[in-house]
Amino acid sequence: EVRDEGDGVPPGERERIFEPFYRLRPQDHGAGLGLNLVQEIMHLHGGRIEILDGKPSGACFRMSFRALPA
Repeated sequence: EVRDEGDGVPPGERERIFEPFYRLRPQDHGAGLGLNLVQEIMHLHGGRIEILDGKPSGACFRMSFRALPA
Protein backbone atom coordinates (compact mmCIF):
# COMPACT_ATOMS: atom_id res chain seq x y z
CA GLU A 1 0.00 0.00 0.00
CA VAL A 2 1.00 3.58 -0.67
CA ARG A 3 -0.61 6.29 1.45
CA ASP A 4 -0.51 10.06 1.56
CA GLU A 5 -1.97 12.73 3.80
CA GLY A 6 -3.25 15.09 1.11
CA ASP A 7 -6.81 16.00 0.17
CA GLY A 8 -7.66 12.47 -0.98
CA VAL A 9 -9.69 11.52 -4.03
CA PRO A 10 -13.44 12.21 -4.01
CA PRO A 11 -15.51 9.00 -4.32
CA GLY A 12 -16.99 10.12 -7.65
CA GLU A 13 -13.51 10.50 -9.17
CA ARG A 14 -11.99 7.20 -8.03
CA GLU A 15 -12.57 5.23 -11.22
CA ARG A 16 -11.70 8.15 -13.48
CA ILE A 17 -8.23 8.72 -12.03
CA PHE A 18 -7.06 5.55 -13.80
CA GLU A 19 -8.11 6.90 -17.23
CA PRO A 20 -5.28 8.12 -19.48
CA PHE A 21 -4.70 11.89 -19.33
CA TYR A 22 -7.20 12.40 -16.49
CA ARG A 23 -6.15 14.75 -13.70
CA LEU A 24 -8.14 15.81 -10.65
CA ARG A 25 -7.02 19.41 -11.07
CA PRO A 26 -6.27 20.53 -14.64
CA GLN A 27 -3.78 23.14 -13.40
CA ASP A 28 -1.56 20.45 -11.85
CA HIS A 29 1.68 19.44 -13.50
CA GLY A 30 1.98 16.12 -15.27
CA ALA A 31 0.27 14.43 -18.16
CA GLY A 32 -2.22 12.33 -16.21
CA LEU A 33 -0.62 9.05 -17.25
CA GLY A 34 0.99 7.77 -14.05
CA LEU A 35 -1.91 5.88 -12.48
CA ASN A 36 -3.00 4.55 -15.86
CA LEU A 37 0.50 3.14 -16.43
CA VAL A 38 0.54 1.54 -12.99
CA GLN A 39 -2.86 -0.04 -13.65
CA GLU A 40 -1.77 -1.39 -17.04
CA ILE A 41 1.46 -2.84 -15.64
CA MET A 42 -0.42 -4.45 -12.76
CA HIS A 43 -2.90 -6.03 -15.21
CA LEU A 44 -0.05 -7.34 -17.39
CA HIS A 45 1.35 -9.12 -14.34
CA GLY A 46 -1.98 -10.49 -13.13
CA GLY A 47 -2.40 -7.86 -10.45
CA ARG A 48 -4.64 -4.94 -9.68
CA ILE A 49 -4.58 -1.52 -8.09
CA GLU A 50 -7.41 -0.03 -6.09
CA ILE A 51 -7.90 3.19 -4.18
CA LEU A 52 -9.13 3.25 -0.60
CA ASP A 53 -9.87 6.01 1.87
CA GLY A 54 -6.74 7.18 3.63
CA LYS A 55 -7.45 7.24 7.36
CA PRO A 56 -7.79 9.84 8.79
CA SER A 57 -7.15 11.76 5.55
CA GLY A 58 -5.53 11.42 2.15
CA ALA A 59 -5.60 8.47 -0.20
CA CYS A 60 -4.41 4.88 -0.03
CA PHE A 61 -3.49 2.89 -3.13
CA ARG A 62 -3.38 -0.88 -2.70
CA MET A 63 -1.57 -3.00 -5.26
CA SER A 64 -2.01 -6.76 -5.15
CA PHE A 65 -0.86 -9.70 -7.23
CA ARG A 66 -2.50 -13.08 -7.54
CA ALA A 67 -0.67 -15.92 -5.83
CA LEU A 68 1.42 -18.14 -8.07
CA PRO A 69 1.00 -21.90 -7.80
CA ALA A 70 3.62 -23.55 -5.61
